[in-house]
Amino acid sequence: MLKKKKKEDIEGANHLNDVVDEINDQQTDVDVSEPTPAELLKQELALANDRYLRLYAEFDNFRRRTIKEKEEARKSEGKDVMVALLPVLDDFDRALRSLENTSDVVAVKEGVTLIQNKLKNILSQKGLKEMQSIGNVFDPELHEAITNIPASSDDLKGKVVDEMEKGYFLNDKVARFAKVIVGN
Repeated sequence: MLKKKKKEDIEGANHLNDVVDEINDQQTDVDVSEPTPAELLKQELALANDRYLRLYAEFDNFRRRTIKEKEEARKSEGKDVMVALLPVLDDFDRALRSLENTSDVVAVKEGVTLIQNKLKNILSQKGLKEMQSIGNVFDPELHEAITNIPASSDDLKGKVVDEMEKGYFLNDKVARFAKVIVGN
């Protein structure tokens, strides 16, 4: 019986070895055909890094492009005003040439007035408006007080009596404060 049992133990061990070999063969087959979870995670990480780098590069290109567009817009933002003012400049050149040959002051004055009106019309088309200050209450958000003088009447106290420099609005925002004299 002992011999039988030893023989069975040897056969069982062989059988166990065969089973272990089959399991190992199956594992090697699995390793070859299916990646391990660690390898899957590495692949996903590589894809995520690639997407991140591409997105970062795309954003960087967008940022550079918008900076360049802003620079170009800043360089050419006053171009339309300058082009609109060129005819006024031409008119001033003609007026200066005509001053050399004429002695009629009235005609020259009329020509300069026409040029001034043309300039005002162009600037008003671009959104520039004159500020009306004389007789209005002094407003530090619109006016810059140069000096105070005694008011000739009580109703002029705290009001703008005279204007040294006109103030202007550009598209309803103060472009230049009016320099005024205030009555006190």
